[in-house]
Amino acid sequence: MTLIIVGILLLGYLLIATENITNVNKAAVAIFVCTVGWVLYISYGTDFVMSQHASEYNVFLQGAAPTSITVKEFIASKVFLGYVGKACEIVLFLLATRTIVEILDNNECFDFLTQILETRSSRKMLWTLGIVTLLISANLDNLTTTVMMLVVMRKLVHNRRQRMIYGSAIVLAANCGGTMTVIGSPTGLMLWNAGLVSASHFFMVLALPSLLAWVIPTWWIGRSLPEHVESDMMLMSYRGDDSRLAVWQRVLMLCLGIGGLWFIPTFHNITKLSPFLGALCVLSVLWVVNEIFNRNLMEMDSMSERRIPKVLYYGSHQLILFVLGMMLALGVVKETGALSVLWSFLQGQGAEDWMLALSAGAMSSVLDNFATAGSYVTLHPMGEVNGNYWNMIAYMTAVGGNVLTVGSISGLALMRTEKMHVGWYFTNIGWKAMVGALIGFVVLLLQMM
Repeated sequence: MTLIIVGILLLGYLLIATENITNVNKAAVAIFVCTVGWVLYISYGTDFVMSQHASEYNVFLQGAAPTSITVKEFIASKVFLGYVGKACEIVLFLLATRTIVEILDNNECFDFLTQILETRSSRKMLWTLGIVTLLISANLDNLTTTVMMLVVMRKLVHNRRQRMIYGSAIVLAANCGGTMTVIGSPTGLMLWNAGLVSASHFFMVLALPSLLAWVIPTWWIGRSLPEHVESDMMLMSYRGDDSRLAVWQRVLMLCLGIGGLWFIPTFHNITKLSPFLGALCVLSVLWVVNEIFNRNLMEMDSMSERRIPKVLYYGSHQLILFVLGMMLALGVVKETGALSVLWSFLQGQGAEDWMLALSAGAMSSVLDNFATAGSYVTLHPMGEVNGNYWNMIAYMTAVGGNVLTVGSISGLALMRTEKMHVGWYFTNIGWKAMVGALIGFVVLLLQMM
């Protein structure tokens, strides 16, 4: 049964890696794998419990005779719910931050981005797009940042080839920026929630390697661009009527939203409560301010017309379900004991942490970077806080997703938006991103010596 459960997970990995070919949604695959895995696990629950949780099960029985029912009750309450709680901490955090973005977007708080990008210089636009994306993705997750910046970029640039290049630069910046902070990507959030990294140490170690992994390929891309870009100048629409917020109101909401996200690590350090509670606190404050500022719109049709872009709405729910499914799927494989056997085998073969990190980077170029990171994090049995292994895995899985568009959900969003082929991306962008990623990895190793 262990082999069957592991085989189902590997089949799921294959379907996730080939999503652009099979058109089978990776979130659906992850949910299916975790559901089937746990059903099979509990069907053979007695064997698994006695091999993995014998002492805890005896305490749970309290002298009663073991039966098939008590085994299932033990698994449901003492094993399964633990993994549900860990997954829901991340899911609730993502749900809160996505709602914050929706409120800000619905109130046109990101309109300033179009003014910043008003230029005819192709290189200036490239670096401006990259810097803005990098800064935003360090505070929001990389999918949200990518989709938002792609929407802004498409309004300005009409040449498809130029959009493909600028869109690729956005994906590079979003993935690199997201790996610099614990709230910038689901991987960092997973490590932070598990108590494996601290927010400040994570940033200090990964900031320079991540910047190098972004700067080097972006500079390389800029050298091949023409002098000028075919772009439209866009003016911010008039906001003085009763149906839109004033500029100062939008700036205040933007500061509350982004500033609140910056405060979440401090909230966690002070209270020791789960970070998602801090995100919900920020959301509640922003929500109240939103309703106060829009009190004249609550009974107007114009309020109901404000909607987040469908691609972001769909992508948000897909990412949330995917994270939930992958964490539960990896949890059931861990409970079979298969990962302990694999770890012992790797250690017996002399596998070093940096070797595993390099293999994670290679794997994340074809498999989703969160699925790869979750696999390698679950594989490691140690719980050392701020260990080098966690930083290397977080970095390599993030930058590995830049090598091919199928390696990250941000890259897949770009492929669908611009109808881009994987071969074109690797020929023009991917190999440059790989060079930058390896240089950043060398710097990361030197920092850890």
